[in-house]
Amino acid sequence: MADTDRIPPAPAANRRAARHSLEALALGDAFGERWFPLFRFREGLVPDDAYEDVRARRLPAGPLWPWTDDTAMALSLHRVLTETEHGRIDQDRLATCFARAFDADQGRGYGHGMHLLLPELLARPTDWRTLAPALFEGGGSLGNGAAMRVAPLGAWFSYDLELTAAQAELSAAVTHAHPQGIAGAVAVAIAAALSVRGELSLPAVADRTPPGPVRDGLLKAAALPLTAPPREAADLLGNGSRVRADDTVPFAVWAAARHPDDLEDALWATAEGFGDVDTTCAITGGIVGARVGVGGMPGEWLERREGLG
Repeated sequence: MADTDRIPPAPAANRRAARHSLEALALGDAFGERWFPLFRFREGLVPDDAYEDVRARRLPAGPLWPWTDDTAMALSLHRVLTETEHGRIDQDRLATCFARAFDADQGRGYGHGMHLLLPELLARPTDWRTLAPALFEGGGSLGNGAAMRVAPLGAWFSYDLELTAAQAELSAAVTHAHPQGIAGAVAVAIAAALSVRGELSLPAVADRTPPGPVRDGLLKAAALPLTAPPREAADLLGNGSRVRADDTVPFAVWAAARHPDDLEDALWATAEGFGDVDTTCAITGGIVGARVGVGGMPGEWLERREGLG
């Protein structure tokens, strides 16, 4: 593992890439959230007209597209990187930021585990070390929450892939102690880092992802042609309906690799998979946006998206 105590300041280009990733993550999150209510998790069904709207690229309704907990947590992570003296993950500081953001606005769609964990961390942020591993009957969370927020970190550290993976692990462990929750974060951070470098590929992401179901899903995605219809890819790889890292990350990374230089195309492709569509679009947006930013997005999208403050 890289020596995380001796991290040089991130180059200006990496700081810009991290901000671009954050902006695109929030855009994907807000865009995806507009489609999310149409998907019925329990039945796994999407109305036919919703699929038709996505394929026809009809923008979702609403004068304002609010973002969710995906962006709220990504904002906290980015804040820790920018405010920390050495630009690295301070886990206690990150726990504090997560808890304060949750306390300020609990209606962002946080998952059950975060409703249990974050109120406790507000008073005792250093207790994440025992509280996060105790979630879900002592197994820790293997959900997609650590993955959905981490792309800006990958952009920040993209000059060193080993460091990217190490910092992603640290960022994940504060809330997602299960090895596969951590693996999902590593995979997305590596994908964002490779995106910045112009080297994004599914085999390369899988190669640096810890063993287990997330990595297996990425290898399955690597064997799937990028020309495959996104809906079929989501059926094969998962679309986040189980809210697990292994059910979410492979498809989102595949969609990003399908459109590495076009954020709009990447988000429409991801939306076609439905499922946990705000999270898959946040992940895809953060990865692609780390390279291209939001400069090529239609102005209407950016005007509708809730600002980041």
